[in-house]
Amino acid sequence: GAAQTSEGDERPFAELWMGAHPSGMSQVVGGGEQAQAPTEGVSLREWLEAHGAEACLGSAVARRWGGALPMLFKVLSVRTALSIQAHPDKALAERLHKERPQVYKDDNHKPEMALALEPFEALCGFVEAAQLRNALSAHPELRECVGEANAANADAAAGNAEKERAALVACFRAVMRADDALRQKCTRELNARLAGAGDLPPKEKLYLRLFEQYPDDIGTLAVFFLNYVTLQPGEALYLGANEPHAYLSGQCVECMATSDNVVRAGLTPKLRDTEVLCNMLTYRMGTPHVLRGEAVDGCKRLYAVPAPTDEFEVAAITVAPGEAYQLAANAGPQVVLCYSGTGTAAGAPLTGGACFFVPCGTEVPLSCDAGSSPLTLYAAAVSSRVFQQKRKG
Repeated sequence: GAAQTSEGDERPFAELWMGAHPSGMSQVVGGGEQAQAPTEGVSLREWLEAHGAEACLGSAVARRWGGALPMLFKVLSVRTALSIQAHPDKALAERLHKERPQVYKDDNHKPEMALALEPFEALCGFVEAAQLRNALSAHPELRECVGEANAANADAAAGNAEKERAALVACFRAVMRADDALRQKCTRELNARLAGAGDLPPKEKLYLRLFEQYPDDIGTLAVFFLNYVTLQPGEALYLGANEPHAYLSGQCVECMATSDNVVRAGLTPKLRDTEVLCNMLTYRMGTPHVLRGEAVDGCKRLYAVPAPTDEFEVAAITVAPGEAYQLAANAGPQVVLCYSGTGTAAGAPLTGGACFFVPCGTEVPLSCDAGSSPLTLYAAAVSSRVFQQKRKG
């Protein structure tokens, strides 16, 4: 979760959380015009309760999500690969929370979007069947870990989508469930062979890197099952429920439904819930869709996510030095991060790292200092579909 740090703390942090999740609750340090309600020294959740959910979130959001802020906004700084993981859908989240509340601390689903701030590497979604067959042919160590019968079925399934999916399920589960002796043998032998080879393709280079970070970890073999992508700044990935992924390196802003439910099975010292992960995945194969956003105007670019995820969308806003921009009022709340540059928001000074909450129906005049680099902000809001549905109703 988000850390409470003193001014001048120069330690590196992996995540910055902005929202109202109990595991990383934002604190209000200033602002607010209603004198009868507290404005400082309280959590964002307390601030929202004191000022009124409908007044802050809007009636549509307050009713649909029970007066809670539905999105959680983050900045991730990834130096060492994060775990092979997936996030549960709503029904599974409710069951896991009921059965093991000490592990799965809320009952919400966690669809998410990662928007790159710099070149950002990730594994996401399962590769096409032909790529898996090629990997099984190229790497006898992977084939041994999968098991010859499963590998042969994958080869024989070529051209039959139903059989290709069944083969993927069997192969992936066999690897994730491999016993310690087989896991060590296959990962070490593959590492030794690749380390002694000449110029390698990108995935094989990635395998060596992950093995160095997580020696003997079965999650290293996931590179041959999952798509390997490098997002450029301004590109994003949307990850729905039950889709496997791992963030490998770089910085991004990340937005999600308010939840901290993560099911892990590799590249981690944390709890591994391998059976749950293997059983929850969609096993959908294909190239991931990279989002590039749509221009709203000369300063704002909107990254919308597909239905049924209504909890969030993200806008990237860039204001040139010496220029001004009006952040339009939204029918719901907005959480805004100033990523770089200096300027003002409604007259208050802005610098990189500042974050502010914008209640529904509130316009915010922005300006960038003349001597600054461009003012770059990211704004998380509820999907505009929520308000379109209300108007249609």
